[in-house]
Amino acid sequence: MSQPIVTLIVVPRERFSCTQASLESIYEHTKIPFKLIYVDGNSPNKVHRYLQTKAQENNFKLIRTDYYLSPNHARNIGLSHVDTKYLVFIDNDVIVSPGWLEALINCAETTNATVVGPLMCEKQPIHQRIHFAGGESHIVIDIKGRRHLREKMYKQGHQVSELRPQLKQTETELAEFHCTLVRTEIFERLGYLDEEMLNTKEHLDFCMNVIQAGGKVYFEPDSLITYVPGPPLKWSDLHFYMLRWSDAWTLSSLQRIRAKWDLSEDGYFQTKYKKLGVRRVSTIIKPLVRKLSFGNENKPLKRLLKKWDRKLNCFLTNRYAKMLPQHKLDLPPIKKADLVVKEFTQV
Repeated sequence: MSQPIVTLIVVPRERFSCTQASLESIYEHTKIPFKLIYVDGNSPNKVHRYLQTKAQENNFKLIRTDYYLSPNHARNIGLSHVDTKYLVFIDNDVIVSPGWLEALINCAETTNATVVGPLMCEKQPIHQRIHFAGGESHIVIDIKGRRHLREKMYKQGHQVSELRPQLKQTETELAEFHCTLVRTEIFERLGYLDEEMLNTKEHLDFCMNVIQAGGKVYFEPDSLITYVPGPPLKWSDLHFYMLRWSDAWTLSSLQRIRAKWDLSEDGYFQTKYKKLGVRRVSTIIKPLVRKLSFGNENKPLKRLLKKWDRKLNCFLTNRYAKMLPQHKLDLPPIKKADLVVKEFTQV
């Protein structure tokens, strides 16, 4: 291929301190031509300067906002600039492996898939512990006519070395936005991603929309990728992390998908409501309690910090909600993808 048929859209996930490792892995392990759009949502100055330097060196498009971005908002900003047959949504804390992109495109070309997800691993050491190997996302209607969301992630927690030889390319119902390849033309039918899905379950919503529109979702185990989750390792990550996993954003996202798909407020949602703030507790509050208590579990201090956290979280989300309408970009109509391209040949 002399001309790229795929555009990578890199967006912020929950922090910025993995930016360099993620971007360097993309350029090291991607051997076919590609375009890259990097959406920089108010990263710290040091990270922004790094991205400016790399954008000049590698000639990619860098789009920066001076405010934090919800995931679908960031993806839509990147999507508005895409003019290739395929795009890949990829988070800024993802490490890829050799041949990752070729495998995704080859799957789409040979199966006519609309969406292709890789074998997704999690945490360090990279490429060892499976996070996701395809899954389920659909509506079940019970005998009383109530609609329930069914979500299942396959093979989570298993070791890649044990399972990868058994895994096969297969049609599935779910791909995750950590990294997923999409046939761009589907957005001409679906429009932009739903920005009311602020921070959770947006991949379920998207995949169900794709399948409802007649598209196909595939899992491709020959593409191996790892996302490296928090905690926010630097103070400069903390504000964005707290907003990204705020109670208000999570609750709003759950209410949106329930209303959109006419779902019953069943045990699935009740469990999610009870877990509001769990990421902040596990990655910020618990480590802070151990540090302040010399390694001990101090329950009164933990309760106090959780109370302060809820108040601070409410303040941050309210301030952001008031600010965003003043700055939010109006997106243009989705571009038609350039479908006149040479046949893809796997390298």
